[in-house]
Amino acid sequence: MNKSDSEVFLEEQIMALEDVAAIQIQAWWRGTLGRSPGPEQALILLTQALEDVAAIQIQAWWRGTLVRRTLLHAALRAWIIQCWWRVAYSRLLDRRRLMVLQLSTRRECAVVKLQAMVRMWRVRRRYLRAQAAVRLIQMRWRNCLTRGFMRGRYQITASGLAMEMQILIS
Repeated sequence: MNKSDSEVFLEEQIMALEDVAAIQIQAWWRGTLGRSPGPEQALILLTQALEDVAAIQIQAWWRGTLVRRTLLHAALRAWIIQCWWRVAYSRLLDRRRLMVLQLSTRRECAVVKLQAMVRMWRVRRRYLRAQAAVRLIQMRWRNCLTRGFMRGRYQITASGLAMEMQILIS
């Protein structure tokens, strides 16, 4: 996490104040060590030292609590971002799958239409050939009937043409 300039400046000011306070405490301590304390003053100094140790322990506990809280918040934020990314990525994959499915469906429909058109063209061509053959046979048949040369019957089926013919020679 990036800190702003004001936060960096505040931290530097706090560190400078802590240094000044440490120097003053050291000077006071050296001054008290130089003087020979009496029993009452030794008791006071011992009490103050114990209070200082207790204050340091309380400060350490509080700083640890702040650090743990900060780490917890950072971990929660990271977890939230990870959850969001999982959902966003799954949606992206779903969209991609849908696009691929639509594309393959379009291709399949185009192939089916093309196959149907080819089949229709082949059936129509076969039908037109059969129709032309039937017209030719009918024309010749009618010519022969009017002249009395041929007699017979025919039937058109799906597999072809069935004919019975009798040829009369006069």
